[in-house]
Amino acid sequence: MTSTVGKVFLVGAGPGDPGLITVKGLDLVRRAEVILYDRLIPHQLLSEAHPDAELIDVGKVSQRPQQKISQEAINAFLVEKALEGRLVIRLKGGDPFVFGRGAEEALACRAAGVPFEVVPGVTSAVAVPAYAGVPLTHRELVTAFTVFSGHEDPRKRESGIDYSALAASARMGTLVLLMGLVNLDLIVARLINAGLDPETPAACIEQGTTPHQRVVEASLIQLPAAVQAAGFEPPAITVIGSVVGLRAAGVNWLSKVDQALP
Repeated sequence: MTSTVGKVFLVGAGPGDPGLITVKGLDLVRRAEVILYDRLIPHQLLSEAHPDAELIDVGKVSQRPQQKISQEAINAFLVEKALEGRLVIRLKGGDPFVFGRGAEEALACRAAGVPFEVVPGVTSAVAVPAYAGVPLTHRELVTAFTVFSGHEDPRKRESGIDYSALAASARMGTLVLLMGLVNLDLIVARLINAGLDPETPAACIEQGTTPHQRVVEASLIQLPAAVQAAGFEPPAITVIGSVVGLRAAGVNWLSKVDQALP
């Protein structure tokens, strides 16, 4: 083991389209000696890695617990590789600090005396709706948006989500639900019980920003059934609010781009 400590870079890979990684993030992928990558990164980015780079798949598959790698194990990997004096990239889908456990990894590095740097990425919370033709804000409709997770830490005794507050936020802005496909029917029911209009426009976007993107639009109360009928699977993002209507009004650009390609 070398006496020189390396460095860990927590890099956001973007929401799915490999072209949405930042210039700095791509440069680091090309220079890295070790890359620990998530399941939901654009896997084309791995072809940019140096031929001698060590690539470690640490993706978590929620439907297959036996294939999970614990967060503690990932933290240990980062520290171990950096203490070998290597340039280590933790390549994460979206942004490291938006439901990405980046802070946990940063704290593990700090505790071990390993220097680290955060390279923000384009978060799916904003990019996926944009690729579906749904702007999260529009000055004639809403001037705020709220992002929340439908997949909380199972170790928590109670939900940390205040559905009454979310329903109030939706009446003045847009709601963006990440990782909520499995519990969509329950989440929708709780929002409606908290006072949100069941006829609020909503959309669910599967595999956003990729060539496999699909979108289902419906009223909030009808959305879970529509999503189930379409056979959606994770990853998917749900947008709730009046801005969903702008998609049909002409903001839906991706299909037009697809049609224009040779």
